[in-house]
Amino acid sequence: MAGSLRNRGRRETRRDASVNSESIRDTASSSEPSSDLEIYAKEVLTSLINDNLPPTPNNYSLYFDRLLEDKSENFRKQIMSMLELEESNDAENTIMLEQSLKQGFTSVKGILNVTASLYKNISLMSKILKKRRDELDESRDDNGAASSVIASLEGDVAKLNTILKKQSTSLKAQYDETAKVVKNVENETIFDNKYGVYNKRYLMTKVEQEIELVREFKHSSSLIMVELSKELIENVSNEKATVLMTRTIARLLLKTSRRSDTVAYYGNGQFAMLLKHTDLESAKKASERLTELVSNSNFFLADREIQLKIAIGITDINPSYTVEETIVSTMDGIDKSYMDRNSDYAVSLKNKS
Repeated sequence: MAGSLRNRGRRETRRDASVNSESIRDTASSSEPSSDLEIYAKEVLTSLINDNLPPTPNNYSLYFDRLLEDKSENFRKQIMSMLELEESNDAENTIMLEQSLKQGFTSVKGILNVTASLYKNISLMSKILKKRRDELDESRDDNGAASSVIASLEGDVAKLNTILKKQSTSLKAQYDETAKVVKNVENETIFDNKYGVYNKRYLMTKVEQEIELVREFKHSSSLIMVELSKELIENVSNEKATVLMTRTIARLLLKTSRRSDTVAYYGNGQFAMLLKHTDLESAKKASERLTELVSNSNFFLADREIQLKIAIGITDINPSYTVEETIVSTMDGIDKSYMDRNSDYAVSLKNKS
């Protein structure tokens, strides 16, 4: 029922966009533009209509970024400076919330550890007092007063121990509840703390959504997967250095990506970037820019200067195939890239029927 309603809604949206396309086109050309930004905004709107896509905010944003790549560097800088002034990223806010929650959980865990340590020390003190009282009882000297003091202290420590034990039990219960909350958050998280990009779960969701959009609106989108060159990892043979180099790749991916792209860590040292409204040729150009950026970035390990090298697999988003099959296709592209010494990337068309 829900699926049919969604599909019907999409068809109606597309039909409405088609019906109103002429009026929108007329509106876009009727008024005189007063700035370069207005001219560009109308150009974006016209391109959307010509490609038979509904001018929704998401589609407009995608085309706004894509068409900007073909403009002059001065114009791009002008537009980006405007965007920086008004940009509000909900995803970044969500990431900050996730980090704060995890930090709060770490603090609660620290409190529990301190309390547990205090409880152990009180228990140890009880044992020491008991031992000293036994030693006094064994002596034949007149130590009645000292024994009385120790017995009194032992009673006070026992009371404190009982109170602390109850409080420790209560704190542990609160800790367990907090752990459940954090676990639920982690199950829904979209951010990978280690590399500062989106995580695998978020990537799979976005690819699945894009498959549905491609099926509905027939546009082209692509997926690329990136990893450090296996040969480079073998030559370095240093786990910490490999992690640092992998983090460098993550930063470079973010640097070369558009706002509409999704950069995520898939796992096992592999990153993926979903390129919406991007055909395979454009995905190749994006891969070329990335490989050039990486090749110009050197990594220093002790007194060694290491040139970074990556392998990239490229595939298209084909609605005939699942998310998992699409991911596998990009991995096949990575394997193919190792066979070609003249290029660091390769296109995999395995998922083509």
